[in-house]
Amino acid sequence: MFIRAYLRASTADQDASRARASLESFVADHDQKVASWYVENASGAASDRHELRRLLEDASSGDILLVEAIDRLSRLPQAEWERLRTEIEGKGLRVVALDLPTSHAALGGNSSDEFTARMLDAVNRMMLDMVAAIARKDYEQRRLRQAQGIAKAKEKGVYKGRPVDRDKHARIRELLEKDFSIRKTAEIAGAAPSTVQKVKRKMAASSA
Repeated sequence: MFIRAYLRASTADQDASRARASLESFVADHDQKVASWYVENASGAASDRHELRRLLEDASSGDILLVEAIDRLSRLPQAEWERLRTEIEGKGLRVVALDLPTSHAALGGNSSDEFTARMLDAVNRMMLDMVAAIARKDYEQRRLRQAQGIAKAKEKGVYKGRPVDRDKHARIRELLEKDFSIRKTAEIAGAAPSTVQKVKRKMAASSA
């Protein structure tokens, strides 16, 4: 059994490795160990995540995809989540999440008979879909509350927006000037691809 642990945080100023100790302790309790780590700062609502892509490319049938919680794996809309789940299943991966007890049986190896194994997989698939839907709903509600807060602040004339990280923007410009791709620039600078695209547009506008 090859356990591949995926750690994700939404923004560059969050510690994506925060849950590493919890995952190590969890697998140790099951007499296992993590063989490979994939760590990145990216939104769970984005389907194009470099380290998740790399994990899927590296994976073989029978491997475990280990996460702290399902929302670390996905906050995707239903259709995109279904595509990701289909890809995970197509690779023969089994998802294990600390917050999803029905998934923990996968760390115990093969079930005693095929029927039991298929039943466990069916239950776990249903629970994965349910928790992924909850994660998406939570994401949408937080975005709505944020938008409402911004709208109220604008009405009062007190909204200033998120302060620009000038050092990070300078690093992004430097990498783009060296012809790094948007994805590679985001990876090196520890920024979201959308931030890199914004800086690139400003560069284009200033040189026009």
